[in-house]
Amino acid sequence: MGFSDRLRGRKNDNSKPHIAGVQPSAALPGGEVRITGNDLRPADLRRPLVRFGEVEGSVVISSDDFVVARVPYGASSGPIVVSTNGHSSNPHQIKVAVPIAENLHPVSNPALDSEGNIFVTFSGSRGQKVPVSIFKIDTTYNTKPFLADLMNATSIAFDRAGQMYVSSRYDGTVYRVAPNATMTSYAEGMGVATGIAFDRGGNLYVGDRSGTIFKIAPDRQIFVFATLEPSVSAYHLTFGCPGQRFHVLPGIGTSAGHGVRCRRQSLCGRFTLRQTWYCEDRPQRPGFPGGRRCGPRGPRLRSRTLCNSGDHQCPSPPCLEHSRAAVDRARLR
Repeated sequence: MGFSDRLRGRKNDNSKPHIAGVQPSAALPGGEVRITGNDLRPADLRRPLVRFGEVEGSVVISSDDFVVARVPYGASSGPIVVSTNGHSSNPHQIKVAVPIAENLHPVSNPALDSEGNIFVTFSGSRGQKVPVSIFKIDTTYNTKPFLADLMNATSIAFDRAGQMYVSSRYDGTVYRVAPNATMTSYAEGMGVATGIAFDRGGNLYVGDRSGTIFKIAPDRQIFVFATLEPSVSAYHLTFGCPGQRFHVLPGIGTSAGHGVRCRRQSLCGRFTLRQTWYCEDRPQRPGFPGGRRCGPRGPRLRSRTLCNSGDHQCPSPPCLEHSRAAVDRARLR
């Protein structure tokens, strides 16, 4: 093949495509996956053919060493194959999600009990009374009503003993729900209670959209764990690294600048926080420098603080800071 052919994108038609990997390994119909390998692009800059089982997917972008393809509706878990120049690649397995329940209204994550049953909310709009607040999806994917009479059921979590807890963003209460679907109030005054999560010590954390994360100890004492920026759409919580690393996902709000998610982590590695930062392009004016300025909105977050870890302190890196008061309340014990 000549040099001019390579400049035009022409390739050796005898090359056989090879798939080295697919990321992510599980996807939803309509989602996109990245296929890596070699010889994945046909000659003359034509697009390759990507099949998910027997269903053809659409190619978003392609090159010799990677292809981005959209998972087609109707695809199921099985092999993904790339075809070019009359040659087919090695098959690579991918898992494609299938719907198991419809006509629900979850505003937060579903939850699984120890037996593999899935519990999901029908939350409704703020102040809306719905016939069924929580549905139970068993291991055969049969959906049945589980709990009624809970206004705006929002987030569900199970403690280590298998006890269910549900937050309500309507009245700011966290309820404890028994297996027979009877409920009692566990904690009140949680603001716009949204996400809830347990750490490995049995402490329950509640995200309040007005800007607070509460910590409820096993003896039901309530503490302010952290104060953050208010959000109208989020405050969903989760723990990772066996209960040691804490994640908060506030929604991107509106501002004069652009919302940017910034992963914030102390150098100690004990406290992880996702916080919305805002960037704003400012014109140069007399006495004021121009350029881009980024930072968290609100007076509670300052430019530099110290995080506490064991017997020593370590500085938080720039763009990853939080106020001293928030850090003091946010130590994982």
